[in-house]
Amino acid sequence: MNNHRLLTGLLAAALLGATLCTDAQPRVISIEELFEIAESNSAQLRPAFSAQEEAQREIAVARAGRLPDINAQVSVSYIGDGFTTKRDFSDYQLAPIPHFGDGLSLSLTQPVYAGGAITAGIEMAELKSTAARYATELSRDNIRFRLTGFYLDIYKCANLRSVVEKNIAQARRVLDEMHARFDQGMALRNDITRYELLVSNLELQLIKLNNTLNILNNNLVTTAGLPDGTVIVPDSTLLARTLPSADESAWQQEAAANAPALKLAGAGVDISRKAERLAKAERLPKIGIKAAWTLDGPILVEVPPINRNLSYWYVGVGVSYNLSSLYKSNKSLARSRAATQTALDNLEAERENVSLGVRADYVRYLEAYEELKTRNKSLELAERNYATTTTRYSADMALITDLLDAANAKLDAEQQLVNARINIIYYYYKLLFTTGKI
Repeated sequence: MNNHRLLTGLLAAALLGATLCTDAQPRVISIEELFEIAESNSAQLRPAFSAQEEAQREIAVARAGRLPDINAQVSVSYIGDGFTTKRDFSDYQLAPIPHFGDGLSLSLTQPVYAGGAITAGIEMAELKSTAARYATELSRDNIRFRLTGFYLDIYKCANLRSVVEKNIAQARRVLDEMHARFDQGMALRNDITRYELLVSNLELQLIKLNNTLNILNNNLVTTAGLPDGTVIVPDSTLLARTLPSADESAWQQEAAANAPALKLAGAGVDISRKAERLAKAERLPKIGIKAAWTLDGPILVEVPPINRNLSYWYVGVGVSYNLSSLYKSNKSLARSRAATQTALDNLEAERENVSLGVRADYVRYLEAYEELKTRNKSLELAERNYATTTTRYSADMALITDLLDAANAKLDAEQQLVNARINIIYYYYKLLFTTGKI
């Protein structure tokens, strides 16, 4: 009895603590509403959005490569006097030079042809932006599936708690009957003790369920970015939904078209191929239009120097070619081709993984329906057995062990039925996650 009182005290403390921690009004939220909240508030999604914004900015940086390069330079200097000598450094003579020097130059270079490097660079930036968007979608799907797991676990634990509470109330009624029978000399003290142990175990299970619910609610609230102290109550209509019954081939087609993992792997292939084009551009000449204007003074190329400014300008076409690319670019091109092959292999492996995932999830989805049928039948039999055993025990035709076995079997059947119902929803959302439709 001491253990029973201790467990009862712990249960009261746990329920009181749960009440104190959940003074906030419970909030009924559907899974879809939870997804929308996380889209705006989840701290775990912010890095992905920031990376996507950064990649988008890179496109503008790459496009700036088409703009002309304009350089301006202004200089003011003090020029010391010079001297002249013969070639053997004899006959030293001072050569006065105007001491104030000034310079002004302005140049403009407009790229005309860069071997396709500028265009490829812009396209590369756009591909990286696309890849960043796919990475964001993958992060979003991961967050949504994680939220789904927390949400359904809360639903499951809340239903299990209701089952346990109902069994505790039922067990206490049986205990009251046992005490009455004991007072009449029709029951043994050992029978009461064994049934009190069942009640104690149920109360301990209730404490664990309440603690689990608190942990799951905190995980869900934090991941979704909701205010601290928010208490989430799952939508009670969740289990009443009519879920689609598409065949596996339809799910496979959805995955092939929408899975973010495949899109991201495909973007990796495109980026590697564009890197090949950039490597090939190194072999080609660069052509640009050049224009410049220069003003310098004094004129030092004359002897004696002329204390005047000299100005000139020019316009022309410049062609440059990196001769070292003839023997260096082959290695970088070979590396780019190897990277492309790696990306293709990764894409094929990802296709295989997604296909296997869809297959496994679909099988589990169908299995969950079959399990629900079995669990419904099991509960029906367990309730019938418990009712029969209770009647037989009241008529002194069954032992306490029979009653305990019947109670445990009914409790297990009720819990398994709750799990089976939730499993259908879970594997449906697992299919949505794998196919990129969550």
